[in-house]
Amino acid sequence: MTINGWIQILLYCGILVLLVKPLGGYMHRVFTGDRSLLSPVLGPVERGLYRLAGTGDQEQHWTGYAAAMLLFNLAGFLALYFLQRLQGGLPYNPAGMSAVEPGLAFNTAASFMTNTNWQNYGGESTMSYLVQMAGLTVQNFLSAATGIAIAMALIRGFASASGKSIGNFWVDMTRATLYVLLPLCVVLTLVYVWLGMPQTLGAYVGATTLEGAQQTIAVGPVASQIAIKMLGTNGGGFFNANAAHPFENPDAISNLIQMLSIFAIGAALTNVFGRMVGNQRQGWAILAAMGALFIAGVAVCYWAEAAGNPLVHALGIEGGNMEGKETRFGIALSALFAVITTAASCGAVNAMHDSFTALGGMIPLINMQLGEVIVGGVGAGFYGILMFILIAVFVAGLMVGRTPEYLGKKIEAKEVKMAMLAILCLPLAMLTFTAIAVVLPSAVASIANGGPHGFSEILYAYTSAAANNGSAFGGLTGNTPWYNITLGLGMLMGRFLVIIPALAIAGSLAAKKTVSASAGTFPTDGPLFVGLLVGVIVIVGGLTFFPALAVGPIVEHLAAIHGQTF
Repeated sequence: MTINGWIQILLYCGILVLLVKPLGGYMHRVFTGDRSLLSPVLGPVERGLYRLAGTGDQEQHWTGYAAAMLLFNLAGFLALYFLQRLQGGLPYNPAGMSAVEPGLAFNTAASFMTNTNWQNYGGESTMSYLVQMAGLTVQNFLSAATGIAIAMALIRGFASASGKSIGNFWVDMTRATLYVLLPLCVVLTLVYVWLGMPQTLGAYVGATTLEGAQQTIAVGPVASQIAIKMLGTNGGGFFNANAAHPFENPDAISNLIQMLSIFAIGAALTNVFGRMVGNQRQGWAILAAMGALFIAGVAVCYWAEAAGNPLVHALGIEGGNMEGKETRFGIALSALFAVITTAASCGAVNAMHDSFTALGGMIPLINMQLGEVIVGGVGAGFYGILMFILIAVFVAGLMVGRTPEYLGKKIEAKEVKMAMLAILCLPLAMLTFTAIAVVLPSAVASIANGGPHGFSEILYAYTSAAANNGSAFGGLTGNTPWYNITLGLGMLMGRFLVIIPALAIAGSLAAKKTVSASAGTFPTDGPLFVGLLVGVIVIVGGLTFFPALAVGPIVEHLAAIHGQTF
């Protein structure tokens, strides 16, 4: 590790913190219906969309909110599936891409609809411009807006004094897309084009190499997809190499902007929460817990990659682990990017995680297996950490012998059960499919490495799918019938088996009256609560995941120390 590396990491953290309050204030005005900077321009558009769609803006019970969300996402899934299946006969296909086969089309539709963006294909060699734009990019917006909408519904559950409604799904979706995602993405797209990213509907470009060979250079509407890919914590790249490709991530400036984009909305939602419950310190306390876990992950990952591989050192080659990393980013920014993208449900990569050291690669696994609550995906990370907050105040209540409460809302058996259901659905999907895959010959045949790292490749895949992340240990060949179907199912489980309990909690809390704080009320805006929340997240993660997690990376690390390979 170097001082320069840590300066870059701390500079990133500082800029991110400075963005929290202004972006949080803007989003608060948007979702409470107050006048915002863009209201004069977008207000008539918003009202016109409601009239055109016939949705209205009446408040919904949590069941109605959930039904609208499920039907909307089903429609998006079907639209993307059939776009892929009909690709060969559709326009804006200059490279003549054929139809995507059914298993891969199912996997991709489930992936982009759930904000996972796992890709069992090379984007530039599989998807036409039309599918990239009308299918993948559109779902990038809609899946991100869905996550923000669910977070806002749960926040209203805590903020409501007493009532049965949690907002209107169509209003939340429209405002998230129209006022937040679209304006920011327009600005980011223009910046990315200025930095050198392609943005064209023209055909792929031919070139002659120095050796005289002919080369086809893939281009397309790249910048617009990268903007929402990062801001919406989607992660699906236009190119197979993702953010390691120079057309997706040209230089250090674009790399910094992309890393900030991944965390910006998720971090700002903590401020929105604080404003809506009438105490901004509550939001800062949640962000502090996220920050503590994030810095710990960055420190371990950076240290492991900077220390390098003992097996390589034994050959007389000193230095950190540069395998699978871009020299223009180096070890510090590669490790930072890896932790950011897996702390959020983004999955974009500027280095190959499969080439990380054993302990360096373990940190992305831990981030995802904790439910990606360290900032997390847009909205998804926030409603995810609220599940852990309910468990934390429940534990605090047990310790002092009084009914748990949070922000004046009594936390009772229903809320705790729903929170545990949301938390435990992740290990159910991740570990069940992993257990089957490691004994199924056709699944084992897809791994590129034997021993513990081969196990880690499979575990990482199902962890990434159920956590709705989308990054991968690239040594696993995922485009097979088994992985296309089971990874797709894991994505659906990890998305909707968390959302439905979260909405049920929102409805339950909204119906409860707020009680005034008393002398025995546990303060949830100070360091003690931050420490308790971090402890609960780590302990619950340890009980559900770490025994399985340790089998691959830790055994592989010990083997490297002793000069053994598998």
